[in-house]
Amino acid sequence: MLPGTRALRAAGLLRPPRAGPRSGAARRARCGPGQRPLVALPAGPDLRHFLRAAAAGQSGPSPELPPEPGSTPGGPKVYLETYGCQMNVSDTEIAWAILQKNGYARTKELDESSSWNTQLSWLPREKAEQAIWNRLQHLKALKARRPQARAPLRIGILGCMAERLKEEILHREKLVDVVAGPDAYRDLPRLLAVAESGQQAANVLLSLDETYADILPVQTSAGGTTAFVSIMRGCDNMCSYCIVPFTRGRERSRPIASILQEVRMLSDQGVKEVTLLGQNVNSFRDLSEVQFQSVAAPGLSRGFSTVYKAKQGGLRFSHLLDQVSRIDPEMRIRFTSPHPKDFPDEASVLQLIQERHNICKQLHLPAQSGSTRVLEAMRRGYTREAYLELVHHVRDCIPGVLSLSSDFITGFCGETEEDHQQTLSLLREVRYNIGFLFAYSMRQKTRAHHRLQDDVPTDVKKRRLEQLIATFREEAARANAALVGQAQLVLVEGPSKRSASELCGRNDGNIKVIFPDAELEDAAECRAPGRAQPGDYVMVKVTSASSQTLRGVPLCRTTLSRAAASH
Repeated sequence: MLPGTRALRAAGLLRPPRAGPRSGAARRARCGPGQRPLVALPAGPDLRHFLRAAAAGQSGPSPELPPEPGSTPGGPKVYLETYGCQMNVSDTEIAWAILQKNGYARTKELDESSSWNTQLSWLPREKAEQAIWNRLQHLKALKARRPQARAPLRIGILGCMAERLKEEILHREKLVDVVAGPDAYRDLPRLLAVAESGQQAANVLLSLDETYADILPVQTSAGGTTAFVSIMRGCDNMCSYCIVPFTRGRERSRPIASILQEVRMLSDQGVKEVTLLGQNVNSFRDLSEVQFQSVAAPGLSRGFSTVYKAKQGGLRFSHLLDQVSRIDPEMRIRFTSPHPKDFPDEASVLQLIQERHNICKQLHLPAQSGSTRVLEAMRRGYTREAYLELVHHVRDCIPGVLSLSSDFITGFCGETEEDHQQTLSLLREVRYNIGFLFAYSMRQKTRAHHRLQDDVPTDVKKRRLEQLIATFREEAARANAALVGQAQLVLVEGPSKRSASELCGRNDGNIKVIFPDAELEDAAECRAPGRAQPGDYVMVKVTSASSQTLRGVPLCRTTLSRAAASH
């Protein structure tokens, strides 16, 4: 049993694995030779309709049948807001796919909706959570002012915050009607039906096997050029500061077949960049195919360790990355967030990044601290020296690696001024292009909450964070300045936010690039000269750089394959 599993199950936060197949495809596979799969009959009245009838004082179910899956005319409307990390963006798309199939319509106007839901993840800071509490107070006032002739407004919170603060959310001034944890989105139609009767409804049970593999997320940004594809859920690393294992549960991976299906769908929709998403993507392990369940566990990066035993069997991340990169040669592939421990010396992941033109030459290597003593307190499983050796190994394996990004937490329990200086020196030595820097904020349920003291004063945390940000920007500006004079392939995302006469996109290293919106020749001479559109690849010569942005002049429109061939 994985670490922490008994504790979660004993506390009633973990439900056992679901029996039976995970998807419609698996169910159909059970039919014998010559047999046809069962055909679903049209749905009749369900719990939601009986509850509606009861609330209206009727003695029986509503005479109207529920809408067919996907149809929304006259159905209840839902308004969605997403806060926090990209995992929550992905979860919102899963939740919306489930609600849409159950007859809900989505509205962009809060006043039109019959229910409001939000996604919020754990962050190393409390600002996002406070924004939610403030928003809930606003919605409570809006709910009170709603005319009685209209359907009452029902308010729900989904995701990590729902699981972590379920009791407080339900009882604090009765602000919320529905609470659903990250593994309970399938239950949303029932929860909303219960809420329609005037009761509060909650499901925050965690699962050992839920991956929503049979649900194709509905993209919330129609026509977008980029998309996130969730490949796994949960985490087993149990870092002492992190709440994720307690809010998203044990680590489990989606079947590769369902991931490839989603990526193909996105390619057909014209998406030009996909980011494979998970808490620890490079420990991906698909156990859905029996013939691969006895495969030996891969090694770890040199000098790294884990709190759990090596996991045997399954198709690994390198296999997934290989298959995804073959789907569309004109689609960029990124992945986040990996753990540094899962880049062994013989890692074929690094080889794939080097060999495939559509896998971005950019890596996220979260360090968290530059002090070995603090890293040990964080239970990261490596030393400063091991981390630096990995950075050198990556740069040796991929000489053309364009950028490195990282996460840092300052002011962790027991961090001294010397520890802080070591983190600053790591920033200078590695010279990251992109950084995510936070002051530590303790979370309940974590190992740090139970075992350590949050003893760094707030003003010290603030000062150290400011120093980290200043050092990062100084080094990132130097790293980006090395690109001045070079031609960069940019995927156009749309107009610049600051000027309608400029376009904005990102290069292979995920660095923002801004350039004039001008008429351009086509490098392949397949199209007439014209202005670049979102989803186009444009070759841009960099003329200036800052710590966060490159500026340049556009040279021509081109393709990902042609640009790779010319280099």
